[in-house]
Amino acid sequence: MTIIAKAKSLLKRFAADQNGTIAVMAGLAAIPLMLAAGAAIDFARYNNAQTEVQAALDAAALAGAAAKDVTDAERITMAQALFDQNWKGVGSRGLAVEASFRIENEKMMSRAELTMPTTFMALGGIEELNSTSEAIVGIAQDKKAEVVLVLDYSGSMTEVINGQVKYQAMKDAAQSLVTDLAKESPDRVKFGLVPFSHNVYVTLPGSYVRGATTATWTGCTADRRYPFNVSDSTPTSAAGSLWNQPKASTFSSVSCAGYLTNNLRTVELTDKFEDVSNQLEVMTPYSGTHISLGVEFGYHLLSRNAPFTTAAPYKDKETKKFMIVLTDGKQTMAGNGPGGVQSVAAAEANLEKLCASAKANGITIMTMAFDLNDTGTRKRLQNCATDADKDFFVVDDGKELASAFDSVKAAVAAQVYLSK
Repeated sequence: MTIIAKAKSLLKRFAADQNGTIAVMAGLAAIPLMLAAGAAIDFARYNNAQTEVQAALDAAALAGAAAKDVTDAERITMAQALFDQNWKGVGSRGLAVEASFRIENEKMMSRAELTMPTTFMALGGIEELNSTSEAIVGIAQDKKAEVVLVLDYSGSMTEVINGQVKYQAMKDAAQSLVTDLAKESPDRVKFGLVPFSHNVYVTLPGSYVRGATTATWTGCTADRRYPFNVSDSTPTSAAGSLWNQPKASTFSSVSCAGYLTNNLRTVELTDKFEDVSNQLEVMTPYSGTHISLGVEFGYHLLSRNAPFTTAAPYKDKETKKFMIVLTDGKQTMAGNGPGGVQSVAAAEANLEKLCASAKANGITIMTMAFDLNDTGTRKRLQNCATDADKDFFVVDDGKELASAFDSVKAAVAAQVYLSK
């Protein structure tokens, strides 16, 4: 017997019950509750289906727009074929989708119509739900992209959510982003990687690290003194402008050796995509959470200012810069604030200032709250994003995370392949 048939049978039994007024009233009261609960299930399926359609459409539009040395007709054929292939993997369960692609004003214009038959809502006369998804991507031009991934590798990322370890889901989604963008435009994209937990493990000139005694210094790094730690300025002879070592600060007593054991190494901007993908493959979580320090180094990787000098200048209009920030928890490590104050609150305020400074220099910041329940941190991530509506993602499991990274990929492509 189907769910609908069972529900109808139950309603008939309630109507025919002669055992007393209370039983009849209870039965009648149960009807709207059953319909409301069923409607929630239908809407959950509907929202998941919309997410799947949009991800498949974004990927197809990107592939068609980024293809080189092909005609417009071939672009459309490629996009349609990829959409059909991707949708075939997720588009069962009685869902109907029709996608269309066209080239207009040097842009790949894509549209998909979704029809989902309802189960419980059909009892109320609503037999199907419909939606329209769109994606617009400019035909590949000569623009370039620099993308830095600032990823949370604190201990909580070892938690399991919906049967998947969180950091593994993050790794898979990040690797897919690197692979797909690199495949389409290997000569026009670079990636950097900043894994953060309680510190950031990085190689710097010894002259830029407080207490360093060698020309080149590699190790765990704590943030600089305020206000140097909310800018991308190059360290000077001033002691406050130098990065700190944990042993020379009050930030953490956690051993730096864990960074080597867990392979948590920063990767500077590079077009050696396998280096980034391989690093993502081997890293595992460790200790606390220092979001602002991760963003501080992400900002520096995208800056032309020393110690990292491989990025394009901010004024280079042919290069688009992106920082992707993901965390699953609130700030737990203290940061340097005004007046020599060291506190978690100072670190949270530093994050806001860093995001504002980076955005002022033309960096597009996209943030992800992954299984994150802290309201204050969510709000800071939302404010940090360049566009709070489009560049801030709340994701609760690996599937939603993969979809968010697909949206990031499409957004990067849409700006890099801009044809106006």
